[in-house]
Amino acid sequence: MAVTDEAILKIKEMILTGELGPGDRLPPEKELSERLGLSRSSMREAVKALEVIRVLDVRRGDGTYVTSLEPRLLLEAMSFVVDLHDDSSILELFAVRRILEPAAVALATQHMTDATVSGLRAQIASVDHSTDVEGLVAHDLEFHKAIVDTAGNGYLASLIESLSSHTVRARIWRGLTQENSVDRTLAEHRGIVDALERGDADLAQALTIVHISGVEQWLRDAVS
Repeated sequence: MAVTDEAILKIKEMILTGELGPGDRLPPEKELSERLGLSRSSMREAVKALEVIRVLDVRRGDGTYVTSLEPRLLLEAMSFVVDLHDDSSILELFAVRRILEPAAVALATQHMTDATVSGLRAQIASVDHSTDVEGLVAHDLEFHKAIVDTAGNGYLASLIESLSSHTVRARIWRGLTQENSVDRTLAEHRGIVDALERGDADLAQALTIVHISGVEQWLRDAVS
């Protein structure tokens, strides 16, 4: 194992054991390197790496702190990688979303309330044939986010939101080129909400798979 990797793992262990928590200031570099039995140069490289992935926050003239460690913050590095993907690899993003989002919907079923269901139905009712494609896609993003957030898993929600936000161009493209996109989208959304209201996790999950797969298959046909 590289010395820098060892330093990263030791700092990670300090966070996992609770020795360092969100917002805590790390000991000075010299003190920390001596405590962990590592060189100051390897400790410095480890801190740089952990700063890049938003685990640490280096404040010049002040010190190095553990960030809030919130899911959205930690997933920014993954979002950057996703931004570098070209249009053909968007299919891979849809494939990952198709795996993760139905699982989140199934979890959300357990936490669904009358107020949440009413909110989802109100979102659907706000869209009609006068809604343009951008408005439809905005509704789609909001609708899915509301369900996934209800699952109660911040990491899963942030991951799905990051994936979903990078498929917007493909969804707008589909809306512009495919007939009855509004009717189809709203009908599929209503079916998902009906299943959620009944507490049928299996059906809600299956309908979500079909919903996401429809866009994925359309894009697959379009790029081929």
